Amino acid sequence: MATIVPFQGIRFNEQTDALNKLVTPPYDVIDEESQDAFYQSSPYNIIRLEYGKKYSNDSQSSNRYTRAAEFFGKWRKQNVLVKDEEPSLYLYQQEFEVNSEKIVRTGFVCGVKLEPYENGVVLPHEETMPKHKADRLELMRACKANFSPVFGLFTDRERLVDKLLLETAQGCQPDVEFTDGDNQAHRMWVISDPVTIAKIQDLMGEHKVFIADGHHRYETALAYRDERRNSDANATGIKPYDYVMMTLVNLYDPGLTILPTHRLVKQVDNTERFLSQLEGQFSVENIDFDQHYGSPGKIESLLKDRACLDESEGTKQRHVFVVYNGQHCLRLVTLKDDQKLQAMMPAGHSDAWHRLDVSILQNLVLEKYLGIGREERASGEYLKYTRDGNEVFRDVDNGNFDLGIFMNPTLMEEVIQVASGGEKMPQKSTFFFPKLITGLVINEL
Repeated sequence: MATIVPFQGIRFNEQTDALNKLVTPPYDVIDEESQDAFYQSSPYNIIRLEYGKKYSNDSQSSNRYTRAAEFFGKWRKQNVLVKDEEPSLYLYQQEFEVNSEKIVRTGFVCGVKLEPYENGVVLPHEETMPKHKADRLELMRACKANFSPVFGLFTDRERLVDKLLLETAQGCQPDVEFTDGDNQAHRMWVISDPVTIAKIQDLMGEHKVFIADGHHRYETALAYRDERRNSDANATGIKPYDYVMMTLVNLYDPGLTILPTHRLVKQVDNTERFLSQLEGQFSVENIDFDQHYGSPGKIESLLKDRACLDESEGTKQRHVFVVYNGQHCLRLVTLKDDQKLQAMMPAGHSDAWHRLDVSILQNLVLEKYLGIGREERASGEYLKYTRDGNEVFRDVDNGNFDLGIFMNPTLMEEVIQVASGGEKMPQKSTFFFPKLITGLVINEL
C-alpha cells in the first residue's frame, strides 16, 4: 500500500512579504489576466516558478523554464525561500464557503512514493492530455522540484490519521495562517516529531491513494523519475525523485467537496436540430428561464432534484443535463432508459463507468451527435470547461460558444468505484473545491 515520507520543505521566509501576495492556485486554472495579477502582487510571487510568462524572443537557452530555475536558485541564496531543518509532515486546513455554508477541509502534505498505476497503490480517475504533461516535465527538469502538490484521497472511515494529526497540533498556533483573495482561510502546522510521523506512516501503509486532482503532475513525476533513474545508473537506494509531493485528504473528511464542471460547446451547425436528435434516447423539456431558472444556482438545484441526487449516500436515480443555446432558451435533457446503458455505451467499461453523467454526455451526446471525440477534445478547440455557471450564459450569449451544458457533480462514491476498478473517467469529470494553494511548501528533488 501507500508509502509516505516526511521531507524538508522549502517555504517562504516570513520576512519576504505577506503570504497571500506570494501564493497562487494551481497552474491549470490560471489564465493570462490572473497571471499578470500574480506577477504584480509581489516580485517574489510563486507564479514566476510555477507558471512563468512566455515571451516572443524565448529560445532553448532562455524561456519560462530556465527563468523559473534562475528565480528558484536566486531566491534560495537570498533566503527568500528557506529549507526546514527537520523532515516534516504539514497539516493543512482550508476554510471556505459553499452556498453560504462555512466548511473546513483537513489534509496533510507529505512525500508519496511513486507507483505505476498498474501496481494498484496510487489510482487515477481521469484521462490526461499529452501537452500538459510535456509542459510540466520541462519545468521539473529545469528546477528539480515540486512547486505544487498532487491532491490525493485515502479511505479512513474511522479517521485515525486525521485524529492523530489534529491531536498533535491541538493547542499550537499554526506555523502559517492567512486569508487569500477569494476570502478562503489557510492554516498549516509543521509536524516534525519522529514518533508521530512513524505512526502516520504505519497507518497510511494500510491505504491506497486515489488521485483527486493533479493527474498530469503525477504522471509527469513518474516520467521524471524514470529519466533520473536512467541518468543516475550508478545510484543506489531511494532518491528524492522516487517520491512526489501530495496533499492527502481523507475521503470521510466532512469538508471534502466536489462541484460540477459545466461544458461549453462550439461549432454546432444547428442547435435546434441537435436537440431534436437527442429525443430518441432522451426526453427534452423546455424550462422557464425568466420565471424560474435564470440563475446557475437555480439550475443546479433543479438538476439535483430531477436526478434524485443524494450526495451523502453517493446515489443518483436519473441522468439529467440542462442545455442552454442562447436567447434565454433552456432545455432539461433526461436519459429515458438507463437499463439499456450497457448496450448503448462503449464496450470494455464497467457498469459504474457507464452510469457516470460525464460518460453518458461524452458518448451519447458529444461524440454521437456532434462528432467531438478524443482528438477533438484534445485539441481544445471545441470544448471549454467551467465551474462558473454565469460564464456559460455569457459565452453563449456573446457568440463565443453555440451552447452550454449544465451538469450535476460527480459523486465521491462514483469516483472511488471507477478508480478502484482501474478505469479512468472522461476529462474534467470532477472539480474538487477549493483548489490547493501553490507556494505553501516546495519539495526539492
